[in-house]
Amino acid sequence: MPQFTSPRPLQVSMRKPRNPLVAPALHRQAGRHKSPQDAYAQRQQARLELRRLLRDRFPDDSP
Repeated sequence: MPQFTSPRPLQVSMRKPRNPLVAPALHRQAGRHKSPQDAYAQRQQARLELRRLLRDRFPDDSP
């Protein structure tokens, strides 16, 4: 005696509900990092400026 089996319904892939806090985070991009040469040039510029300020403030009166 054959047994009747009804066809199973097709699996409908229900997507998970989206987290509204995650979507903006996925679209964010990191800022551009400065290259080591930029940092070196900035430090060198600050060093020269400090040297210039000190030279102007405390003049060297040596012969």
